[in-house]
Amino acid sequence: MGDTISEGNEDSLPLHEVFVPGFFLMAHEVTFEQFDRFSSQHPGIAPPDDEGLGRGSRAVVEVTWDEALAFCQAYGLRLPTEREWEYAAKEGQKQRLYSGADDLESLVDYARFKENSSPNSGRVMSKKPNGFGLFDMTGNVFEWIGGYYPFYKENADSVVWYPIGSMDMKVIRGGSYREQVGTLSNHWRVAVLGFTREDDIGFRCAGDRTATQHSQVLVVEPGLR
Repeated sequence: MGDTISEGNEDSLPLHEVFVPGFFLMAHEVTFEQFDRFSSQHPGIAPPDDEGLGRGSRAVVEVTWDEALAFCQAYGLRLPTEREWEYAAKEGQKQRLYSGADDLESLVDYARFKENSSPNSGRVMSKKPNGFGLFDMTGNVFEWIGGYYPFYKENADSVVWYPIGSMDMKVIRGGSYREQVGTLSNHWRVAVLGFTREDDIGFRCAGDRTATQHSQVLVVEPGLR
């Protein structure tokens, strides 16, 4: 796990081995349509602002970490761990630079980023999926990760937590529609306070392998990967 390509990103070092138990992951990012249905059933959570750009099957944004977690938990799911997210983005390959691609020429078929997209979150599943059948693991919107923000250590089970607030620093992964190519790599990590709302931060849910009922989560397309 980490920056296996250049070993130059200090925030993604040192490289370390991790064990990833079997898990489920949504095939695409949660959409406005899905979140609107959820928020209509939970009065304490307001529908996020779409800035007049439309809702429907666009990847939802302007959602805090707590709201993303609440959505997942409402369906018996959770946010993915960093090791799960990175394993899925890399398709189980240690040297995979982007999800589905290893160069810019190929990346345009798999991801929406600054050089090839409009300045807003796009419709999910409008690009090719990676080898695991997952869409937009690179680009479109950053995705909330379920844990706190640790510095990596050689022993992946012994970490140093980022000393800001009381476990308030979260992680987002994957880059977004307004990020340049350099920050889109599968190992790139960004620390963000959990109460942050941004027009390029969204999420997808994960589930433990023992879970059985997941199809109710999805509206645009059924099933988990």
